[in-house]
Amino acid sequence: MAIEVTHIDYGDLKGGLVRMMERFKEEGTLTGEPEDDDRLREDPNAALLGLLYDQRVRAEFAFTGPLRLKDRLGHLDMKKIAAMDFDEFQELFAQKPAVHRFTNKMAENTQKVAAMLVEEYDGNAANIWNDGVDIDTIEKRIRKFPGFGKGKASKIKYVLHYFGHRDFSDE
Repeated sequence: MAIEVTHIDYGDLKGGLVRMMERFKEEGTLTGEPEDDDRLREDPNAALLGLLYDQRVRAEFAFTGPLRLKDRLGHLDMKKIAAMDFDEFQELFAQKPAVHRFTNKMAENTQKVAAMLVEEYDGNAANIWNDGVDIDTIEKRIRKFPGFGKGKASKIKYVLHYFGHRDFSDE
């Protein structure tokens, strides 16, 4: 499903996310697969995990990582993910094609992120940003999660905007 998005300035960014946004301008798809884009638009947890995985792998692979995980688990229920046996979770995470090339660390971070989402945001990443707070507050919240430093957290604005979770065209 094609969506209408007002483009926002991302001139301060570099890397794969920029490539994805450029593709969106030209082809109407971020990941290269409209169905994958739709699945990331439908699931705020997938969008957040995609940003988590955007490290040392092609951005499109990173953002579709949560979709591979969801296909294997049958869900992206953060409560269930947080409660899973780590070895079992890591094994699912590593199945080919792996969710991420750094299976140990990213599986660990995924479970930690899931646990924080359950504890602080009722298991729903949308609760990080859906209360109308400004982007600075959202970035501060994101930086508290494992695997999200200042640089990665600064990309959340573009992820939310281009995957349709929050409109930043007026900011």
